[in-house]
Amino acid sequence: MIRTIKRNFGLSMLALPGFLLIILFNYVPLYGMLLPFKSYRYNLGIWNSPWVGFDNFGFLFNGDVLYRVLRNTLLYNMTFIVLGTTLSVTIALLLYELSRRFVKAYQTILFIPYFISWVVAGFAFRSLFDMDYGVINRLLVALGKEPILWYSDPKYWPYILVAAAVWKGLGYGSVIYYAALMGIDSEYYDAAKIDGASKFRQAISISVPMIKPIVIMMVILQIGSICYSDFGLFYNVTLNSSLLYKTTDVIDTFVYRSLIDMGDIGMASAAGFFQSIVGFCLVLTTNYIVKKINPENSLF
Repeated sequence: MIRTIKRNFGLSMLALPGFLLIILFNYVPLYGMLLPFKSYRYNLGIWNSPWVGFDNFGFLFNGDVLYRVLRNTLLYNMTFIVLGTTLSVTIALLLYELSRRFVKAYQTILFIPYFISWVVAGFAFRSLFDMDYGVINRLLVALGKEPILWYSDPKYWPYILVAAAVWKGLGYGSVIYYAALMGIDSEYYDAAKIDGASKFRQAISISVPMIKPIVIMMVILQIGSICYSDFGLFYNVTLNSSLLYKTTDVIDTFVYRSLIDMGDIGMASAAGFFQSIVGFCLVLTTNYIVKKINPENSLF
């Protein structure tokens, strides 16, 4: 044992800063798991605040609000996962067929939206959908049609939010899958060309099956956060318009408003705890199903 410690002492010291950071940011905050079961008081602290059991969860499960925000959260995230994954794989396949001289330029163009803050994107969308000065309404008026009250009518926003999410995440996903395609042995494609396979057949029979493990892994990880929403997307792009809550209100925005209006940290912690537990169960369930179908493609 002592000999092993001496032999690996240098590597252990090299890994120590990262190990300490994991302890500090991943394990020390677990103490906060007490908050969902307490009525938090600032003057008493976490430990001395009174226990309330599951009362904080009762606020979430009472009324129709939870159904609305949970429905919106799950439906939006499922759409983001299916549509985002499909388009990202498709773009990656198209990039793979391009000349290597132009791939970097296309990757940069696709990747730029990923670095744009939703705050900035929110103002950009407002310039498109503003009632009086928006570009789209000006075009509608020029065509002799009535302007649309975009920020007052919730029926348009499922399409707008899905388009915004795909626009922002498409570059990131396509780069990941493109990197996976670059790792495929070129001999597979050479053999397919000899057999007379077209580019489409090569993509269906070689490219997609070879990157299937990374696709499954990414989908499982996304399913784990299916109860979490991109707060910036649903808060900034919609300008937090109360008239749109029917189709734009998700768990994260609901908890944020509840915390700001009520200042109830216990309730907000209960919502976060609920999201984490559901996400954890979904990851285990999805991985179990994948493992039953094909153990080689499972995450663990």
